[in-house]
Amino acid sequence: MSTFVRACSLDDLTDGSARGLEIDGVEIAVVRNGEEVYAIQNECSHAQIPLSEGEIDGDEIECWLHGSMFDLRTGKAINLPATEPVPVYPVRISQGEILVDVTHPLPAP
Repeated sequence: MSTFVRACSLDDLTDGSARGLEIDGVEIAVVRNGEEVYAIQNECSHAQIPLSEGEIDGDEIECWLHGSMFDLRTGKAINLPATEPVPVYPVRISQGEILVDVTHPLPAP
């Protein structure tokens, strides 16, 4: 059973932006790319840096410290120095609110 909880309002995120949040003790970055919204662990798997502070390029987010890129859809590390994926979480949008289920991460690639 999925447990979706409110993360923030869709209006809180402009296109190409990320916001770091904590939901039920899980640190996530909620990212908006056009009409798509993603939820990804808010910590680079290489250097424990908040991904919400990185640059967004389409469906990818870059860790600002060493330049590791992660696929927002799968959490897969795209380039070095990161080699491990980060968890991503299911997202729903309902009545302008972003809902995230942190209890059921999506399967790793």
